[in-house]
Amino acid sequence: MLQTENTLFTIVMLLYFAAMLVYFTFIAVKKDGAAKVAVGLQIAGLALHTAALVCRGVAAGRLPLTNQYEFATSFAWGLCLVSLIFVLRFKFPVLGAFASPVTFLIIGYAAMQSKEVRELMPSLRSNWLGFHVSTAIIAYGAFGVSFVLGVIFLLRDKMRASGFLDQHIPNREKLDVIGYRSVSLGLLFLSFTIITGAIWAERAWGSYWSWDPKETWSLVTWIIYAAYLHLRIRRGWQGRAAAIFAVVGFVCVIFTYIGVNTFLPGIHSYA
Repeated sequence: MLQTENTLFTIVMLLYFAAMLVYFTFIAVKKDGAAKVAVGLQIAGLALHTAALVCRGVAAGRLPLTNQYEFATSFAWGLCLVSLIFVLRFKFPVLGAFASPVTFLIIGYAAMQSKEVRELMPSLRSNWLGFHVSTAIIAYGAFGVSFVLGVIFLLRDKMRASGFLDQHIPNREKLDVIGYRSVSLGLLFLSFTIITGAIWAERAWGSYWSWDPKETWSLVTWIIYAAYLHLRIRRGWQGRAAAIFAVVGFVCVIFTYIGVNTFLPGIHSYA
């Protein structure tokens, strides 16, 4: 099963890379047919990515969510899934053109990690593992989409006016609303992540909160996005300020995932 997973993982990387190139072609040649091909490649990649994760889980005899490789590939899966939902829901293939490089970079990072299947440490042998990590994957995927939307918002006015862009990129107001929905989805799932993590920590280590670096930076990330929603709802912050918040928030997400493990090891260093 691990050999099958390795083969599928390689195919998935190629499909995500191909989707990225075709999305770029769509922007360059301004042909809607290219966008349809890119979306098809992304759907195929997501389907095979799902199959690869299932193979990994069967081979390991557990959910494939417990080390850097498994979480990175699952992170890429979550971003691909959420971005695809937004692309199809809002008929917004330009979003795919911006999201696909991020997805490819994340799965590329996964490819550089050890794929060795190790036995779980006792503290990870819990039913809370699935709830805690799967909600983090959806949250990170949604925040990745909000980051991409923020970048598109900030760049939109710098793009030369054209019928093609006006047709395929929503106006500033709609971009702002789509970004808001993405942040709201991410914050909801990040809240579930922190709550289930606290319950799991109490059962595993006897304490709901220990100020481990990853716990601390997850809280910092939650506060940033909660501030985004508070300022938007109570103060009417929209547009450029909201887009900048979304970009900064995702930088914090990446540091929480990669930077903390690299520079601030703690009890979450396994993932």
